[in-house]
Amino acid sequence: MTLDEYETVRLIDIEGFSQEECAIRMNVARTTVQWVYNDARKKLADSLVNCKILKIEGGEYMLCNGEENFCNKGYCKKRCEQGVEN
Repeated sequence: MTLDEYETVRLIDIEGFSQEECAIRMNVARTTVQWVYNDARKKLADSLVNCKILKIEGGEYMLCNGEENFCNKGYCKKRCEQGVEN
């Protein structure tokens, strides 16, 4: 599973985002989110049903260091947790 697939599942299934909201957060088209999410669900199901190890790796991403404004379009969870206003 790619990191993009993992993030899509996290946003939709854990955070409760719609596909549209997920697309905005990830800065991609909603149709891209739909495609990525469907692929991720197939991989999750295959892993669960067939007792396969699920590896999460690959993809193109940047990690937030809490000092930049690129993550989450101006809302930085790390900065908020540290009590820093954006």
